[in-house]
Amino acid sequence: MIRQTMLEALNRQINRELYSSYLYLSMSAWFSTRNLPGFANWMRVQVQEEQFHAMKFYDYCIARGGRVTMLPIEAPPTEWESPLAIFEATYAHEQKVTAMINNLVDLAQKEKDHATSNLLQWFVDEQVEEEANDTEIIEKLKLIGNESNALFMLDKELATRVFTPPATGGGA
Repeated sequence: MIRQTMLEALNRQINRELYSSYLYLSMSAWFSTRNLPGFANWMRVQVQEEQFHAMKFYDYCIARGGRVTMLPIEAPPTEWESPLAIFEATYAHEQKVTAMINNLVDLAQKEKDHATSNLLQWFVDEQVEEEANDTEIIEKLKLIGNESNALFMLDKELATRVFTPPATGGGA
């Protein structure tokens, strides 16, 4: 059975992962309205990843005998200045998520909850990948600048991304 303190923290993280999904869906919509379907696709894949993360926490809580409590999801922003501004916002958001995951790791260690610590290591690794992906695209967008041909080439590249559920270790 999972301790109440840890369960409450994981329930908050489920909400945060669902917010992330909602945020990326809003970003996908922004790209769609600007005829950048590859960027929109990239964000839609992010939506699926964040939903997967939420469900990983959800399933874990239930497997440990906890009750999942669905919390209200905050409305995300809907307007950005540019593709670069979106990816800078994405990177900043992922840094916040990394801090949240690190705080959960600290709590699991404090609670001596080894099972949750094991689960969270998967998320620690995932956040390294998330931040690296954003950084790569930010750097490409900076190189592109105002070159519309290069932007469309990057759009075409981002259109190839597909969601593949990761092989999960560490729990759920």
